[in-house]
Amino acid sequence: MSRWRYFFRRLLLSVPVVLFGLTITFVIVRMGPIDPVAAIVGPEGGGASRGRIEERLGLNEPLWQQYIDFMVDMLTFNLGQSWVIQPGRSVESLLMTYAPRTLWLGFWSVLIAICIGVPLGFYAGLNPNTKSDYLASFGGIVWRAMPNFWLAIIILAVLRQSERFFFGLNWQSLGVDSALIGQPPLDFIAFTDWVTIGMISIPVGLYFSFETLIASIKQVMPAAIVLGSAAMGNEMRIGRTAVLETINSNYVETAKAKGLRDRVIVWKHVFRNAMVPLVPIITNEAFILIGGSVIVEVIFGINGIGYLFFQAATEGDLPLVGSLMFVFIILIVSINILQDFLYTVLDPRVGYE
Repeated sequence: MSRWRYFFRRLLLSVPVVLFGLTITFVIVRMGPIDPVAAIVGPEGGGASRGRIEERLGLNEPLWQQYIDFMVDMLTFNLGQSWVIQPGRSVESLLMTYAPRTLWLGFWSVLIAICIGVPLGFYAGLNPNTKSDYLASFGGIVWRAMPNFWLAIIILAVLRQSERFFFGLNWQSLGVDSALIGQPPLDFIAFTDWVTIGMISIPVGLYFSFETLIASIKQVMPAAIVLGSAAMGNEMRIGRTAVLETINSNYVETAKAKGLRDRVIVWKHVFRNAMVPLVPIITNEAFILIGGSVIVEVIFGINGIGYLFFQAATEGDLPLVGSLMFVFIILIVSINILQDFLYTVLDPRVGYE
């Protein structure tokens, strides 16, 4: 089977997964305890007001008709408008406002987890039963065991009194001034002008502020460490186990018997094959970002998609909840397809059948 045939086959197999996910989302949202009409009219709203709101929102229609309308809107990418949080504002506009903050947080949390967890795990696997191995393994267990909400509160408490813990250094004024809680500034890069050619607008002129970039990284770093802590511990433990299993394989022993240098054996044979079990761990971090970012964003005041989803769920904004769940489902299915492709790239023994 060719790569493109495999790709289209995976796309076809993902269709029932998306449909099932949307159906479960509709059942939970429409038949759950959330009452959007009560959130709109308030506690003093009468029966007449509730009736008008239900008719305007289409909630008085039969449940099967609401289901069909919901599925058609989602599958045609008509995400609708917010009912409660920002009435009348489109979900696409809300995503364009809130998504960059979550993507910025997610990028650094994944980068921290990969750059710290994977090298430490590989180092521990190459030096088994040593003090450094015990230290790295113990650190991985500790990082994995600490809940996100607890670690976030501890880091906030330490950084608020950073002068006591870091020999008089104030974290907020260290390097560039930045807030400890709040939205990181993302205006460090922007296009200064646009040129319209026909019906196409082309950006010209680039603005970049290095100081704002550093301030944005510094402000998001505590939240990124908290969000990436669990993944960091997982990657460390599984990376160590994968290296230990790979280094004792027959093909590694054969390479040693042929007289290859240790560095060649490690980089060409051990590391590449040890990365195979790490692929699902790294790609599954997207699931952690979706679920864990809700708590972390609320604690650190980062108004991203996680915070938006939390608000929509608690205030009964049904179109926003359903649309965000649809975006999450598409994201997870796409990452799973990407994961299968990475398997075939890292391990040629994995076929497309």
